[in-house]
Amino acid sequence: MVQNALGLIEIVGLAAALEAADAALKAANVQLIGYEMTKGGGMVVIKLTGNVGAVSAAVQAGKAAGSKVNKVFATHIIPRPHETLSGIVTTKDTVGFKEKKNSVVEKEKSEEIQKDKEIVAVDELQLEVQEEIEAAEKKKIAPSEQLPVAEQPKKVSGYCNICGDPACPRVKGDPKITCIHYDRNNKEAE
Repeated sequence: MVQNALGLIEIVGLAAALEAADAALKAANVQLIGYEMTKGGGMVVIKLTGNVGAVSAAVQAGKAAGSKVNKVFATHIIPRPHETLSGIVTTKDTVGFKEKKNSVVEKEKSEEIQKDKEIVAVDELQLEVQEEIEAAEKKKIAPSEQLPVAEQPKKVSGYCNICGDPACPRVKGDPKITCIHYDRNNKEAE
């Protein structure tokens, strides 16, 4: 937060706060730190960060959108807040803010859990495949029970419209070269 600006919008009601935050985030390239509920009065403080111009534009857009829903109590922009203010801005009461150190530890734990789940899933899959193979070996089909292989079905859409021969494999729409009488018909045309 050293080089970034801090923008605050204090508004009455959570619905109005969400509307203001939505408008602010859409208006400029800013990040939402979170929101904090006050202890009484139904006030909500929205906390934004980004470069000074973007935060200024976002706070003005959030103020305009929030005032349509409910009363905007106050807005404020701190251009380059001091490092020690980060402890006040990002408290445990700030909804939506997570500490970076915890997220790295949680990410490592989730990766380990994911690897364990993948190993278990692969083991179960291999077990299922092995069981299917064993079941297939036990249930071998006798040659008399096997069904004959079906022949290629002939096209039922009609005869060749060039020669009219039912023995011709060509049907309407196929290339005329596939007609068994193509050479003869081609010579007659000349």
